[in-house]
Amino acid sequence: MMGPRLPTMLKDAGLTTVVAAALGVFIVGFRTVDIGSRTGLGFDYEFTDLAVALVVIFVGRFGLSLASIGLRWPVIALGVAMAVIGASPLELPSGFLHWFVALGGVLLVIRAVWPWANQAFATAVATPGGRALDHLATKWIGVLMLCFALVMPTLPFADQKTMDLGVLILTYVMLGWGLNIVVGLAGLLDLGYVAFYAVGAYAYALLSTQHGLGFWAVLPLAGMLAASFGVLLGFPVLRLRGDYLAIVTLGFGEIIRLVILNWVDFTNGPAGIGSIPGPTLLGAVFAETAPEGKQTVAEMLGIPFDGNQRLVFLYYIILVLALVTNLFTQRMRRLPVGRAWEALREDETACKALGINPTSTKLTAFAIGAMFAGFAGSFFAAKQRFISPESFTFIESAIILAIVVLGGMGSQIGVVLAAILLIGLPEWFRDLGNYRMLAFGLAMVLIMVFRPRGLIAHREPSIRLHPVAPGGSG
Repeated sequence: MMGPRLPTMLKDAGLTTVVAAALGVFIVGFRTVDIGSRTGLGFDYEFTDLAVALVVIFVGRFGLSLASIGLRWPVIALGVAMAVIGASPLELPSGFLHWFVALGGVLLVIRAVWPWANQAFATAVATPGGRALDHLATKWIGVLMLCFALVMPTLPFADQKTMDLGVLILTYVMLGWGLNIVVGLAGLLDLGYVAFYAVGAYAYALLSTQHGLGFWAVLPLAGMLAASFGVLLGFPVLRLRGDYLAIVTLGFGEIIRLVILNWVDFTNGPAGIGSIPGPTLLGAVFAETAPEGKQTVAEMLGIPFDGNQRLVFLYYIILVLALVTNLFTQRMRRLPVGRAWEALREDETACKALGINPTSTKLTAFAIGAMFAGFAGSFFAAKQRFISPESFTFIESAIILAIVVLGGMGSQIGVVLAAILLIGLPEWFRDLGNYRMLAFGLAMVLIMVFRPRGLIAHREPSIRLHPVAPGGSG
């Protein structure tokens, strides 16, 4: 079976390797190094690394061709051999190549068993008992993740870097859940979501620095102001769908950023706003010494001062805000407005025929999604204590949208998993240096290959229609 196809497979693997060499010669083959203050930068050639990587790509592509014609066991053997080589103490030019070879072997094994495992899982879930088990497993995954999030600051590895990363991930989880209302539930593609994030951040920064309002007083105001901007965006796009809607929302996000950048008298322009006060605990501040008339948290609680106390407090604030966002969204899904969102997502024409007002449905989705972005923006300003227009560029909207799409449209747990992957992965692979973004891109490709509908493609229905029992009246 393989004989007639062998030359075609080898040719395909060779062409793939040639393309990888052309793309990778400048990414992997060269590295700029500082060779002295007088001579400046120079090149460090890493062609051995490139050669080993190309061999792995050739073997991996050949293995994928074998898997495509159903030769499972040869591919598994090839993948195991690569994984053993990568995990062995064999001397390779760099530590990254051990990861690369081992990862290539593991991916080959996964590709070989994936169709069989995916079909077996789909068959199992299709049964009533399988659906119940899948629902129970998803529920317990959420419970375990919540328990871990609650106790993480007390764990031994929870140093300042880990806590700061946890706060960042939770911020994006909250933003993802907010955008999930607009994109995942209502089906409205919003590429300017960062605008509401910016509105909340600047609302807190301006009201706290110029009018002396505290974080807890400004938090609801920032949410309401962002919701107002959501309604403001909603009216012009009521008649738009698909790509046209995405273009207008993208333009709205850029308009807000440019207004912030150029309205120097109001927003301080590109210089940003600094010295933003952080949140307080019952009026006590997180500092070693308190301003006149106030006390520190350490003095109020009678404990020694620790620099991590503020970070732990911020962690629990964003955790509570994220949980409120999740609970509110889950509750709204079960109300008539939530069902109207999902009807609008499926078919707007049929939605109108059922008597649902698409105008109010779209406006509520934009307003509520924007409100949670305003809350997150207010928290962001309080945590960073400095904001500028550079923090609210289009790439932020793209990252939040990627979290929603990769997690699975409308899936709450999927958003959490995608946020951990998209935000945490670049930090976890920071030690790989120049190869960090390659690892990040590879992870995105793998998700698109193995889970094209998102990490959690299944969504629990908002309402179930139970069949009428035989002889029943309805």
